[in-house]
Amino acid sequence: MNTANKLTMLRVVLIPVYLILWHIDAAWSIYAALAVFVAASLTDLLDGYIARHYNQVTDFGKFMDPLADKVLVLTAMACFCSVGRFPDWALVIVIAREFAVSGLRLVAVDNGRVIAAGWSGKVKTASTMVCLCLMHLTVLPIPMEILDWVCVLVIAATTLYSGIEYFVLNRDVLNWNK
Repeated sequence: MNTANKLTMLRVVLIPVYLILWHIDAAWSIYAALAVFVAASLTDLLDGYIARHYNQVTDFGKFMDPLADKVLVLTAMACFCSVGRFPDWALVIVIAREFAVSGLRLVAVDNGRVIAAGWSGKVKTASTMVCLCLMHLTVLPIPMEILDWVCVLVIAATTLYSGIEYFVLNRDVLNWNK
């Protein structure tokens, strides 16, 4: 297993650690969960860089890297949902977009085409991870309700935009007559 794949697997291992820390009822635990979330998020940047820069791109990495990202982000969103800080409708938007884009990619592959990650998808991922990091901070000088709603709106907007963009740019993949 190469370095990039090891970093991806580290991200997978950090997900249950994050979840355990989230559920510990102590003042420090939200910050420990944030530290784990940040570390896991940074492995995403690092494994992608290493894979491309050192020619460590593998089929395993192509499969596991985006899966690890999605599970990490959805885990954090579900945790915030469980305490009423992330609305269920926003979580459904994120899940629906992921299923829709994954389905589009499957149809494209069946037609001999690969749909690479687009720029808007990368912006969506980065803004989502930053917003989720901000939502962990309880010591900011602005009310949490305002921060939460700004973050939710940024996440929902970038998710919708990138999902729509994938379908607009690749609409030819969906042959309505076939």
